[in-house]
Amino acid sequence: MTWLDAGPFLRGVAWRDEDGLPLRAHPADLDRLPWDVLERARVPVGVTLDFLAYGTTSVEVRFRAEPGEVPHAFGLWAGGVQLTEVLADPAEEESVVRIGLPPAAGRPAPLPAGPFTLYPPETRSPRLLAVRALGGRIAPAPARPRWVVHGDSITEGWWSTRPAHAWPAAAGRLLGLEPVNLGHAGAGRAELAVAQQLAGLPADVLTLAFGTNCWGRAPFDVPLLRETTRSFLALVRRGHPDTPLLVVSPVLRPAAEDAPNAAGATLGALRAALEEAVREEAAAGDDRLALLPGRGLLGPEHLADGLHPDDAGHALIATAVAEALAELLGDAGRTPA
Repeated sequence: MTWLDAGPFLRGVAWRDEDGLPLRAHPADLDRLPWDVLERARVPVGVTLDFLAYGTTSVEVRFRAEPGEVPHAFGLWAGGVQLTEVLADPAEEESVVRIGLPPAAGRPAPLPAGPFTLYPPETRSPRLLAVRALGGRIAPAPARPRWVVHGDSITEGWWSTRPAHAWPAAAGRLLGLEPVNLGHAGAGRAELAVAQQLAGLPADVLTLAFGTNCWGRAPFDVPLLRETTRSFLALVRRGHPDTPLLVVSPVLRPAAEDAPNAAGATLGALRAALEEAVREEAAAGDDRLALLPGRGLLGPEHLADGLHPDDAGHALIATAVAEALAELLGDAGRTPA
């Protein structure tokens, strides 16, 4: 039962810091980022451990996290469904959690069982250090196409009850993509330094879902958001001229829809400006660019706090995004991963 470095098993990793740990911003370009982007970039949102099992009954994962009052929940998924969830109480130094696999994974066979995806908790920023098989062996799962998703706290998955329920994770399972979650809570304000970092990040598919924080946290007026959206897209396109790119405009935010912000713009007007900019870029010849209007995706009943979706809301966004991406990619089928 040899411990294996967790690194080759990790998926959803954008960059790594000097210690090799996942980082959601370019480590050589941190000084240009706003403090809130930098703070959220250190949280390993969307990072999973993906593996194949050969005659294995259980796997153990060694991790490090700050102790707290709430146990850590590790969810094991395969075939688009959750198989089990295990709770673990972090110790002061390192902890080990054991996750049992379904009986089929423990039977000797010429073909592996899986692939399995283990979703670690994101609270208190756990670091996955090593993994080992109990009985048989495990190997990293094959790579899937990389889907880089940028946005704000809604993209990051706030108010979903588990990381696996956040809309990028759910849509990634529907499409068989590896989501790289670059949602930065409190940010996602079309920061141009972030656009430049996205341009240099390997991606097979891209999605941008920002705008709601341009209403309140850093108030934009309509002309500013329209032109900033164009600039953001242009910078991303310098590194990804032909990559399929879906833009999702802000989802419903009842308190902001018709209320002017400090710059005099309602969220409804800002959403329209963002959508206009995307449509104009597509009409100008970017045939790999698509828009998913966000206003009609959710109702007030899907908002846990008037802003962030609950699990049902995240599922609705995931389905709509998966359908829009399938159309953009020219593939109407969706295969759970």
